[in-house]
Amino acid sequence: MYKLSFIGLGSVGLCTAVCFASKGYEVTASEIDRAKATRIRRGNPPFYEPSLNKMLVKALENGNLKITSNNEEAILKSDITFITVGTPSKTDGSISLSYVSKASKEVGRALKKKVGSAAHLVVVKSTVTPGTTLNIVRPAIERSSGQKCCEGFLLCSNPEFLREGNAIRGTLNPDYVVVGGCNERSTDMLEHLYREFYSENLPPIIRTNIPTAELIKYANNAFLATKVSFINTIANICERIPGADVRKVAEAIGKDHRINPYFLDAGLGWGGSCFPKDLKALISFSKGLGYDPELIQATLRANEDQVRFTIQKAKKELGTLRGKSIAILGLAFKPNTDDLREARSLELIRGLLKQGAAVKAYDPMANENARRILKRKIGYASSAVECLKNADCAILVTEWEEFKKLNPEDFTRNMRKPVLIDGRRIFDPEKYSEKLRYVAVGLGEPAALIAP
Repeated sequence: MYKLSFIGLGSVGLCTAVCFASKGYEVTASEIDRAKATRIRRGNPPFYEPSLNKMLVKALENGNLKITSNNEEAILKSDITFITVGTPSKTDGSISLSYVSKASKEVGRALKKKVGSAAHLVVVKSTVTPGTTLNIVRPAIERSSGQKCCEGFLLCSNPEFLREGNAIRGTLNPDYVVVGGCNERSTDMLEHLYREFYSENLPPIIRTNIPTAELIKYANNAFLATKVSFINTIANICERIPGADVRKVAEAIGKDHRINPYFLDAGLGWGGSCFPKDLKALISFSKGLGYDPELIQATLRANEDQVRFTIQKAKKELGTLRGKSIAILGLAFKPNTDDLREARSLELIRGLLKQGAAVKAYDPMANENARRILKRKIGYASSAVECLKNADCAILVTEWEEFKKLNPEDFTRNMRKPVLIDGRRIFDPEKYSEKLRYVAVGLGEPAALIAP
């Protein structure tokens, strides 16, 4: 088995490192933030991800995973190094490559000290725009190490396609793996690692060159985001047609094998650390090439409209939002995570506050993260029912399983004015419409009067 190292322990780095360690690989993972590294070393991940905590503790206890804040130490103990540092957005939408550049230089300095005949493989797993690995990573390592790429060291691009809330499962059971190498030897080495890792559960492996591998990541996320924005656009049309229901539209077109049903759930739009950042980066990158990607820009605009339309729904139901109490059910950008990056809830809350509403929110995992961002601008409830108490309107934002267990009486008994805006379509329209004022994304009125 190859010995592995990871530079950067965000969601991708930590989850991937833990998964390799769970399969018996010797993994040294480096995080330069010492406080964060200490927390991880104690078996306490800095973010919530299903199964991560348990697997992390086990990997640390059996010695397969070692945590350090010394990048050089990690690199020298390994055969393959994964660069998994962040690439945050800049104000113009492009990504900052400062962490990638720094990590590359440190990899090079470590390789200069490495003794042995076998070439070290460096794998860029961070999300980077096409050209980054060859034009920034490669020369940085070459200058720092004094070695030539594809001779003294090998180089690959290996983008990740993980979904927060499903990162462990996604790492262990991906739809496919992309391996982009600087030469056949590099590609063979990384493919061998994955063939060994997945064994009989081997997913399709896409072999390609490095720029293509880098672009696949952006194309993947841009397409999925466009699919969501498309069905949200259809939902907005449905709301203007008596009886029309976007869920039935999505169900029908999802049966077409050319479309499939995935990512056809209408709602408040997408958020998180990937889609918004990656679309903005792809737009900025494309413009730098002299091409204006209008479709991707439209996808971004359509997503931004969803929150504004939701605020309009609340205002229409209440007449005015000034002085009204609004209950927000769900803060995280999606279930099974505590991540609030680009969460629709934050934009929604800020819009409601701007209109003079009082807001109380509840999320099973993200309350504390919200406190750090919103401070005392809103109230925080310890349960869904508490959040609903004396509210004039409730807006379902995140489709947590916990919320699906609510019934109409939870709203009618606790709210001052039982108005529910179902932003994720998790409730039964017929059942809820009988008991309270029910408004949903993609549902025209009056649905109950239209046959069948």
